[in-house]
Amino acid sequence: MVNMKGRWCLITGAARGIGYLTAKFMAEQGANLILHSRKLAHTEKVLEEVKALGVEAYALEAELSDLDAVKEMLAEIDRRGTQVDIVLNNAGMQIAYRVDYCKTPVEDYMESFKINTVAPAMICYHFLPKMMERGFGRILNTTSGIALDPQQAGYSASKAALDKITIDLGSKVQGTDVLINLTDPGWCRTDLGGPHAPNDPKSAIPGIVVGAFVDDKKSGRFLNAPHFTGMTLEEAVAKAEREFNSPY
Repeated sequence: MVNMKGRWCLITGAARGIGYLTAKFMAEQGANLILHSRKLAHTEKVLEEVKALGVEAYALEAELSDLDAVKEMLAEIDRRGTQVDIVLNNAGMQIAYRVDYCKTPVEDYMESFKINTVAPAMICYHFLPKMMERGFGRILNTTSGIALDPQQAGYSASKAALDKITIDLGSKVQGTDVLINLTDPGWCRTDLGGPHAPNDPKSAIPGIVVGAFVDDKKSGRFLNAPHFTGMTLEEAVAKAEREFNSPY
């Protein structure tokens, strides 16, 4: 199992929901954190809390639909000289639920793909070569289990595209100590999941981050968080390494 102490981890969408819980959990494991949100004010609380756990941390802001802002965020990380070892592409946006789905506007797709596909892909492409050069890295891209639901076509299609990018990239690092995998918290009561979702967000821990801790040189997997609910981190890592194989 990977020891996180002293490693730097970038978490997008760290201000609330699953991202907030993930930030706290990673800090408890000793990881230093770069906390992304749309506005710096949103991460003030979590930044203070993770620093109180004894790790280094700083916050950055970027609206993920503004791809120039994403570029600037990545450039700022480089200017600070931070060696990012772990990327948790957690942030995502469900644009709309279209009951009359045959009238889904083009904008649903455009915004969904910028936020849920293009921005995380940019982040992957920025850090993956550096990880490959150093011989270590973990990238987890958050996907969705939504299927057969054209009412959410923009969202589900953008996540399906992210799945494809992740699996394709994973084939290039398979067998190395650079791993890129998929994760999904399940349907949780968050701002995205809504108040009627069946699962408490805490049920996603530790499964939502198990792909950052596995140490078996396998990529392209879907490490679905509900499979690990109620487990310790050690139990979850052992299960992931034992039961989840690469698609190659």
